Amino acid sequence: MLKLLGNLVSTITKTGNVKYHSKFSDRIRNRHRQFWEAADAEIVRNTLLHAHDPIEKWKDAENWQRKLSNKYNSREFAKKHGCKVAELYWKGRNINELPFDKLPDHYVIRPTIGHSCQLVFLMSGTTNLMDKKTYSHSEIAALLKEQVAKNPYLEFLVEEFIRTEDGEYRIPKDYKFYMFSGQIARIEVINRISSSEGRTSLYNEHWEQMVNIGKKYGQNAVYEEPPQCLPELIEQAKTLSKAYDIFVRIDFYATDKGAVFGEFTPTPGVGKFFTNEADAMFEGYWARYCKNKI
Repeated sequence: MLKLLGNLVSTITKTGNVKYHSKFSDRIRNRHRQFWEAADAEIVRNTLLHAHDPIEKWKDAENWQRKLSNKYNSREFAKKHGCKVAELYWKGRNINELPFDKLPDHYVIRPTIGHSCQLVFLMSGTTNLMDKKTYSHSEIAALLKEQVAKNPYLEFLVEEFIRTEDGEYRIPKDYKFYMFSGQIARIEVINRISSSEGRTSLYNEHWEQMVNIGKKYGQNAVYEEPPQCLPELIEQAKTLSKAYDIFVRIDFYATDKGAVFGEFTPTPGVGKFFTNEADAMFEGYWARYCKNKI
């Protein structure tokens, strides 16, 4: 574990102001404020981009990484950097145009804005595996329409239901990489039971099991064998982390097609779910690899 470098670490903003943070969780909360309390926050996040756009266009705003909190943009950014993503069947906010009758038996619906698996439908026939409830097409459409009416920026993505490495359709394991400019601090594996429940186990880059130092999934799962595509997961996590430039958690899936990108999380849990040990470890990584960065 990297040694925590002092009790206070300063970061310097573009305007020259110095802000002090005593721990990683404080940094995350500060970043959340700077990202999402800014007047241009939603405009930046929801400016749609494509993989073929020049990198200068991606980075033409302060704290440009906010663009990657739009899940369509994050897909395109991952594709731009050579990562696989789930096949996209449909994108939009006019739910009347969503072609339910042309979708396969297994598909995923998720919002372009959101977190914690909210409004995610992992459909197997008429059953949403995330909440174990059945839904008709009209019921899903009504729920989606209700949400887009509340938010003028919100769209929904309808995507391929990626299969496990064994070719099965089930809630996929999350491989969450805590990344600091290309450096892996830990890999968190979550076996989900639902959108909010699951078991977790943690590993370093060499797949040596680590002690659970998070609060959200307190129960440490037994050791798991590494996924077959672990080298690909690690390579892609490092590639995207270097491109992202600042600390970020990057989620991947291990599938029968290899490593598939999930999403970027710049402020995991808004800093609420880290133990003192986690704060110390991540603060050490931040001070060493992301010094003077938001």
